[in-house]
Amino acid sequence: MKIYKKDKYLAPYKDIIERRNALVLHKKRQMAGDGRLSDVVNNHLYYVLHRDSRGWVFREWAPNATRIWLIGDFNGWKREERYAFSPTGGGNWELVVPSEIISHGTLYRWYVEWPGGGGERLPSYATRCVQDEHTKIFSAQVWVPKNPYKWKRKFRHKVTNPLIYETHIGMSSEEEKVAGFSEFRRNVLPRIAAGGYNTIQIMALQEHPYYGSFGYQVSNFFALSSRFGTPEEFKELVDEAHRLGIAVIMDIVHSHAVKNEVEGLSRLDGSYTTYFHKGDRGEHPAWQSRCFDYGKDETLYFLLSNCKYWLEEYNLDGFRFDGVTSMLYYDHGLGRDFIGYDCYFDGGQDEDALVYLALANILVKELKPTAFTVAEDMSGMPGLAAPIKKGGFGFDFRMSMGIADHWIKWIKELSDWEWSMGEIFYQLTNKRADERTISYAECHDQALVGDKTIIFRLMDKEMYSSMNKESQSIIIDRGIALHKMIRLVTIATAGDGYLNFMGNEFGHPEWIDFPREGNSWSYFYARRQWSLADADYLRYKSLGDFDRAMIHLFADNKILKYKIVSLRQDEEKKILIFTRGAFLFVFSCNPEQSFENYCFEAPAGKWVPVLDSDAAEFGGFSRNDTDVEHFTQYKEGRNQLSLYIPCRSALVLRCDD
Repeated sequence: MKIYKKDKYLAPYKDIIERRNALVLHKKRQMAGDGRLSDVVNNHLYYVLHRDSRGWVFREWAPNATRIWLIGDFNGWKREERYAFSPTGGGNWELVVPSEIISHGTLYRWYVEWPGGGGERLPSYATRCVQDEHTKIFSAQVWVPKNPYKWKRKFRHKVTNPLIYETHIGMSSEEEKVAGFSEFRRNVLPRIAAGGYNTIQIMALQEHPYYGSFGYQVSNFFALSSRFGTPEEFKELVDEAHRLGIAVIMDIVHSHAVKNEVEGLSRLDGSYTTYFHKGDRGEHPAWQSRCFDYGKDETLYFLLSNCKYWLEEYNLDGFRFDGVTSMLYYDHGLGRDFIGYDCYFDGGQDEDALVYLALANILVKELKPTAFTVAEDMSGMPGLAAPIKKGGFGFDFRMSMGIADHWIKWIKELSDWEWSMGEIFYQLTNKRADERTISYAECHDQALVGDKTIIFRLMDKEMYSSMNKESQSIIIDRGIALHKMIRLVTIATAGDGYLNFMGNEFGHPEWIDFPREGNSWSYFYARRQWSLADADYLRYKSLGDFDRAMIHLFADNKILKYKIVSLRQDEEKKILIFTRGAFLFVFSCNPEQSFENYCFEAPAGKWVPVLDSDAAEFGGFSRNDTDVEHFTQYKEGRNQLSLYIPCRSALVLRCDD
């Protein structure tokens, strides 16, 4: 059924939805005919550097160039005629170099001339780029190791309900440094597996010149960031994750590109419009970066080939597409309130971008049917995460980005007594019925300098003095209780998946601040203090233990596949109760009062406690006996359950009948 038939509010926009869908199908036919899109998207196999019977073959698409030279450490970085490219038509250039000249590890760049100027550039399709430790200049690097990595296993498991651990390789060590792939594989992957997560989402994999950009200012789209290690080390990480039953997806940035010209795509051949829009449309006003022209075939093939390369070269299981809102609207969604459906169909949408995203989703599914894609879109564009055949754009999931904002608002602006159970339940479950969503209480955004994590909003400076178990602090007690409850109610009301950012599960203190001039290039805040979560005398461990129990409960019982049924939203007593499958969720946000014999209507049966946020092992006060079984009683024409509900606590029960 088409999306405008399932949602009556979309019916007035039927013609626009059908036209957009036709644009997608037309573009696919134009590119692939009746065949597979993935069979014709292979630019990465043609451009940059390959080897054939003639030797090393270098290629570039640079339609505005008048001359191109290969320069490198093999010739003293000089422009020599024997290393000059020849034009081959259509803006393409080619150079063949004898095999003995180039070897594994060789550093190289282009020198490109264009009308009125010239300069050094990196190949647009470079798959390995490294930065000189002293000059800080990036070069492309030949990468053909004698013993290339051999994959040990295939991962063909379909992740229906992703439980995502969002992570950044560089800041994953406790030491003040840039951590690497191998260190992450040895030290962090086992933690993720033990925590019950079935997916890792890795940030900052595409090469980026500024470490502090969190990987969102990409310069070299096909290059794995060398600051974290080698391609072989990353492949070993992916292999190990798959052995542990964990899918690996990456943050892929196709919404914009860094403005850097020597390292990046901008003015590759002197033209501002090689891959990007001309004029103001080619400049992102908020991010100070370049905006792709998705209407150009060369841009489409570049980005689609990029998707194919990452999936095939590194055996990945999907992508989280970053900055989708910025792609979808001519104004990038800046300063716009998305209220009413007109916002999605008023002519302010970049339909070329919509076509590209749909093609990318088609491509991913053709290449790996078990792979999945996630859209980071704050606008709520209808159909984004609906199948293309139903008039959507093919994403498997969209991020429920508004939930984190609501938690900030409730914590920051309201007293505990002002929290509304009805509003919390509504906002956490307010999702389109025709789309699958991934919820989170906070992600990396809330951990960055300039914002605050949930734990820091709840406790602030008290974290520095009172997180040992011997301390007594009502601020810490409140923060510990709410931190657990917020996470549990967020995952319990999630549409189809859940996300947590690395370290937030145990309430990692403070913020993330990457090395920069303003902090004397310090790594102190660009790391994760795992020892806090391991120390028995600190309360961080209790939070980590709770998260582990919570994630395993949802993973082992596949709770997210069941629908949510509301049973009680008690505004006076601050009680929220609902079921999901065979599980009953009871939340008390009451800051002071506990309730004995709290009765409510519930499905008939025996209910057994399986998770109690107030348990001593999770840093609580053990006010409930979790060994007690609870039975419904038939009273006044309905089945009722009676429970003791302590203040600021959450209890999960399973129906065993």
